[in-house]
Amino acid sequence: MSLPLSILDLAPVPEGTTTPEALARLVELAQLGDRLGYTRVWYAEHHGMPSIASSSPEVLIATAAAHTNRIRVGSGGVMLPNHVPLRVVETYRTLAALNPGRIDLGIGRAGGSDGRTLRALRATDGNDFPHELAELLAFEENGFPADHPFATIPVTPDGVKLPPIHLLGSSGASASAAGQLGLGYAFAAHFSTTPPAPAIAAYREAFRPSAMFAAPHATLAVSALVARTDEEARSLSRSQEVSWALFHSGELRRLLPPEEAAAWPLTPSQQAIIARQSKLWIVGDPQAVKAEIERQAEAAGADEVMVTTTVWSHAARLRSYELLADAFALSA
Repeated sequence: MSLPLSILDLAPVPEGTTTPEALARLVELAQLGDRLGYTRVWYAEHHGMPSIASSSPEVLIATAAAHTNRIRVGSGGVMLPNHVPLRVVETYRTLAALNPGRIDLGIGRAGGSDGRTLRALRATDGNDFPHELAELLAFEENGFPADHPFATIPVTPDGVKLPPIHLLGSSGASASAAGQLGLGYAFAAHFSTTPPAPAIAAYREAFRPSAMFAAPHATLAVSALVARTDEEARSLSRSQEVSWALFHSGELRRLLPPEEAAAWPLTPSQQAIIARQSKLWIVGDPQAVKAEIERQAEAAGADEVMVTTTVWSHAARLRSYELLADAFALSA
């Protein structure tokens, strides 16, 4: 049986593209994934980043779900410190009611931005994440003690349950909790240098069946770029390399064209950033990328792989997902 593949859409905004244009392209990618046989498409939550347009995943989920037929659509994820738990329950129950059986709720413990932006969002510091998650689940499961001030709050819409919840992680901190609560678990190997295998093993060991998941389900998120040849793929990947180096040097820029990125003057520290991070990026021709994704999934113990692709050209991005689907023989 082929390894299930999914799409993580960060809604990149390339240089020369307006944000409305980038958002309009979300639907095209979701529809492509729907036709090609990808299992799900998730939208990230980031704030204060000119190069990323996915600040409101629930709006993107509603839009993508309305323009697709089969593919599951969800958040990757809701950054819970930025939100009131009851509001998350209401929003995702609404999405689930409008799109039965097709919505996922991925939840993260980070803020998805810099400290100043998080203060503007009235975000918590993340230390309250276990309490916030427990409150969210209590609203869903009528789990408050009888004398709790929230116990008598009617949660609307009623008559509909939350979609399946996946806890997101990049260090292993949430793995055991995801297992104990009977939730799904997704590891962010597309940017985290922490090995995913120990976290996924801890998740499986702690797993207890729940109404949402009868068995553990571990997803590995990876960064992958596919082109017809290895040379072409590595040329296209230069945009991602320079964008990452500039962002982590404090320079907020949109994704550069590969030709401009290739000529961009980088400092030694920026080159070191690329050398360290590029080890996580899977870049090459279809068969090479397929083999590496399969290797990483097996090594991590993952049930599914979620792919994010960062490239300046929208056409090249769509083509990368097409080539990957062909390599894995996906079918809708």
